[in-house]
Amino acid sequence: MEERVVRFRPRAVLVVIGLILGTLVLIQLLSNTRGVLIWILIAIFLAMALNPPVDWLLARGVVRRRGAAVGIVYTSTLLAIVGLSATFVPTLVQEVNDFADAVPGYVQDITEGRGRLGFLERDYQLVERIRDAIETSGVSGVLGLSGTALAVTKSVVNAIVAMVTIAFLTLFMLLEGPAWVERFYSLMPEHQQARWRRVGTDIYRTVGGYVTGNLAISLIAGVASTVVFLLAGVPYPFALGLIVALLDLIPLAGATIAAVIVTTVAFLDSTTAGIVVLVFMIVYQQLENHVIQPLVYGKTVQLSPLAVLIAVLIGAKLAGVIGALGAIPVAGAIQVIVLDLLEWRRQRLVEPSSVQLPGGLPPG
Repeated sequence: MEERVVRFRPRAVLVVIGLILGTLVLIQLLSNTRGVLIWILIAIFLAMALNPPVDWLLARGVVRRRGAAVGIVYTSTLLAIVGLSATFVPTLVQEVNDFADAVPGYVQDITEGRGRLGFLERDYQLVERIRDAIETSGVSGVLGLSGTALAVTKSVVNAIVAMVTIAFLTLFMLLEGPAWVERFYSLMPEHQQARWRRVGTDIYRTVGGYVTGNLAISLIAGVASTVVFLLAGVPYPFALGLIVALLDLIPLAGATIAAVIVTTVAFLDSTTAGIVVLVFMIVYQQLENHVIQPLVYGKTVQLSPLAVLIAVLIGAKLAGVIGALGAIPVAGAIQVIVLDLLEWRRQRLVEPSSVQLPGGLPPG
């Protein structure tokens, strides 16, 4: 039997080794800069959400320079955030304090096996289980209080740094974003620039439409929930409305988690309020899924439910809540690129067959 010898060129071996090392370095770099990359992605989404008003001001001739338009939109957004904070934050802080004051009463009810939470002690002996866990691991082992003060301080500092950094990144992206995009297009061959400009426009419409629509839908959910909580007499209506608005940003699971939280709080107050809130959350979720979302998103994001679920699961696994928030626009952008590549390939296959030689015969 003839023996075959496979030879590899030294250059090919070096190229493979270089690709492997480059991939490992890239993975390590992405892992070390994960937090910064998340900040950049958040800033990109915010810039896309604020860019349509900037373009509107320029198109209507309200201002002639992009810097002035960005300044107007950016300052107006900051003033709106400050105004809303000044209006609702004091009430929100008061409600949080009231809730903190009410927690000892809930704990006493559980301990004595009475009240709406008494079943936790009567049926599951929750107090005895916690006492056994404390005797075994100590309070820090049960509650995870090891280094709590340092961890909380570090988290607060990181949050402040993140907000300031994202705010400046968003501002600079609004100012210089179009110029950077034009530089990117100029690096491509001239005959391909029109195609990739079209793809870039579709991606911008998809991502920008989703970001703006998601913020609008979450605002609607928070406001509507707060009104219902006030009418039903549920305690801490503004705090619960804020929870609904924030969790509604998370695709698929966010609205359900919010419904469980607010319904539980409402039932702790009274059975009537709990029933009202439960019915409202069910009805509103159906209304949001079948009416509000199709109207707001329109044709910007066209993804199947399966694609949305897969994208959210992957995004949540890679970057937690932030990854789940950004999964759908990223999946929408990938879909735009894939569809364009398929269309380009189809045209490449169709065009040669459309050319005919003299006599009516196709080439070849």
